Amino acid sequence: MTKQTNVALTTTAIFIATFMTAIEGTIVSTAMPTIIGSLHGVELMNWVFSIFLLTSAMATPIYGKFADRNGRKPVFILGLIVFVVGSSLCGLAQNMLQLIIFRALQGIGAGAIQPITFTIIADIFPFEKRARVLGLNGSAWGVASVIAPLLGGFLVEKLSWHWIFFINLPVGLLTILLVVFYYHEDFQKSQATIDWRGSFWLLAMLLSLMLAFQMLGQTLNWPVIFSLLAVTAFSGWRFFKQEQAVPDPILNLKMLHNRTFMSQNMIALFISGFLISFEVYMPMWVQAILGLPPTRAGFVVTPSSVLWIVGSFVAGKLILKYRPQQILTGALLWLMVGGLVLATNSIAASFSWFLVWAGFMGLAFGIIITTTTVTIQNVVPHNQVGVATSLNTLARTLGQTLLVSVYGIVMNRALYQGTQTHAGVTTEQLNQLIDPLKARHLPVESLPVLRGILYNGLHAIYIVAAAIILLALGVNWYDQAKRRGELRVAALADKSER
Repeated sequence: MTKQTNVALTTTAIFIATFMTAIEGTIVSTAMPTIIGSLHGVELMNWVFSIFLLTSAMATPIYGKFADRNGRKPVFILGLIVFVVGSSLCGLAQNMLQLIIFRALQGIGAGAIQPITFTIIADIFPFEKRARVLGLNGSAWGVASVIAPLLGGFLVEKLSWHWIFFINLPVGLLTILLVVFYYHEDFQKSQATIDWRGSFWLLAMLLSLMLAFQMLGQTLNWPVIFSLLAVTAFSGWRFFKQEQAVPDPILNLKMLHNRTFMSQNMIALFISGFLISFEVYMPMWVQAILGLPPTRAGFVVTPSSVLWIVGSFVAGKLILKYRPQQILTGALLWLMVGGLVLATNSIAASFSWFLVWAGFMGLAFGIIITTTTVTIQNVVPHNQVGVATSLNTLARTLGQTLLVSVYGIVMNRALYQGTQTHAGVTTEQLNQLIDPLKARHLPVESLPVLRGILYNGLHAIYIVAAAIILLALGVNWYDQAKRRGELRVAALADKSER
């Protein structure tokens, strides 16, 4: 007799696991100046963040396949264990290189947590309740954005930077115990041979692609970038050939023939790319142009996190009445308004103005991300929900990774043009401007020029971001037009039969 899952405690474990990974990026950012002071190696700082993102993205589709083959529970527990071990080792790191290596391990564990939590939610909640639960689970990211700076500052000040990693040990162990004792699944394991070759080529493709875009955003070493893109193309070709040749591929290519599945993932990719422009550059605008302290600047995106939850609940209601393409049309147009406001914002825009529009766009984010997640889970067979959810998570991660590199290029180009146009203005002064504490030491007469240059860069980024929403609208329109065509053909066929 199979034990019954305790839905309340399992959901609690899911929320805790999501919060644990959500807080990771922000709390490390808070502690990074102290970490650099302790371990040195400022030139390697970006890799502390990048390697976590790279390894988690690479591991995500592999975990999804294993979850469909061997059950959600063992894969979820494995991911939690790897994450906790990686966190503990990060806390023990003696130099920056060790920290980067251990962050890579931590990222491999994190690659299981988000997609598997979404998959478990799909298993234990019916379709009509799923969007609301996904919204509540997504609220962990909003809570994390508020708590992380405060918690990170407290741990660094009262204990040491090591504790921003050690704190994951008791939290992770509690989550593992809740999953072990209260989550039970009746799962028939697959006996098919694991597609190791497909996994290898998939990892090679993702790693080379993401490294190429990382370098594109940081240093234009074109021979290396083109070499990485060549490896990406070759690995992708080998991956697809391998998947066509094996009986149980790591990725069922038939999924890619499902137009709605592909369009929903493309929309999730584009909107996650837009989201990163919102989360990274809006606080920069508030700090550098308005001159507000980092603590207040960090809260500029908080209204979006709160309204995101509301948007998820709204999506839960809408999904029961309308097709996903119809829901996304309205939500994307809503988001487009917010995107155009950011793209045309005056340099004199106030802090409260940003708060209003952050909340406005947060509602759209909640509707879009929840709708795409629920839809991709609903258009594939149950035995492929794990892979489908993992691919959705991967699409969102790729959107953020690839487009943050594009934004970096746009910003660097604008700043370069600004320093060339205005004599006496240096890149170092622009770096100082971004930090309000250092900006006080800049000559007062230079501040309007420096802020004008940075404003032009941010303005250019949000024009690109608005164009990305337009691409998402185009993908959704294409899917909706095809859907209408299919319904029209079906109606004509039914009429002729009568």
